Amino acid sequence: MTRWGIVATIKADAPDILRFVSYHLELGARRIYIYLDAPCPQAQEALEAHPKTRVIHCNDDYWQRSNNGTRPPMHQPRQTHNATRAYRRSRDVDWLIHMDVDEFLVADGQIASHLAALPDNIQCARARPMELLAGGDPRVEAAFKTFIPAGKRREQTVAALYPTYGDHLKGGFLSHIAGKVFVRTGIKGLKFRIHNAFLNGETNPKHIEMPEIHLAHFHATDWESWHAHFAYRHREGSYRADLGPSRSRERGGITMHELFAMIHAEEGEAGLRHFFAEVCEDTPALRARLEAQGHLHLDSFPFDTSLAKHFPDFAII
Repeated sequence: MTRWGIVATIKADAPDILRFVSYHLELGARRIYIYLDAPCPQAQEALEAHPKTRVIHCNDDYWQRSNNGTRPPMHQPRQTHNATRAYRRSRDVDWLIHMDVDEFLVADGQIASHLAALPDNIQCARARPMELLAGGDPRVEAAFKTFIPAGKRREQTVAALYPTYGDHLKGGFLSHIAGKVFVRTGIKGLKFRIHNAFLNGETNPKHIEMPEIHLAHFHATDWESWHAHFAYRHREGSYRADLGPSRSRERGGITMHELFAMIHAEEGEAGLRHFFAEVCEDTPALRARLEAQGHLHLDSFPFDTSLAKHFPDFAII
């Protein structure tokens, strides 16, 4: 049986951490490595007691042992450092994927079966994202905008979905469209990045797309949460200044950082609220547009059930 695992560097509260872990254990993960980027004693205690999880508290002692005392100031280098470290120590899984706490794998069938069916020479297998529409209860029903492949129709499709802001959205998403990669373990010299893997200067060696596996990204669950995270994401995260535009500058492309700065300067919070309503909210109008373009996916996530099974003492949190 093909064994797969997850590595994640997480700064979150215990309910979110244990929800993420229990869901993927129920999905069939053989091992989950959690690097706590900030203390969370409640989650750490629960994870230490579970036979399929490994938890590492990234305190000063950890960085002294693993990186000569240097804790990278940005979270992205901390993620890649930890992912590569876990990869080099993973002896009990055949494939490892790096993920975030707001990402959940969704598969047509068993993930292990899909990975087992790959040719032996394949080293990297990509799961493309689908982005949650904000609102509602994902335990009952969650609506997603699905990945739009690159090509001539992508820009036309995005413009039809988002008439006001579509020209500035890469693939129609707020966050990444790259997804995440499963990497076959045991490859000497391989280094993880957030969305890719590198080996001897080559990006994603012997790579394949995995259309049967999706990465459900809970990037914006509601307006309040999205707005609360906006300043950080604009400064250091998904909307930071060093990320590229959705199209070339010659064709009028601007970055998400520039788009949000312009909206905020001209219209303030009301402008951000208008953006969120068109692009993120789970409305009948957006569902209809997505369905007409073939990019609406509906699913449900039994978080309570998996949490009660794998962490029964914490099911009430």
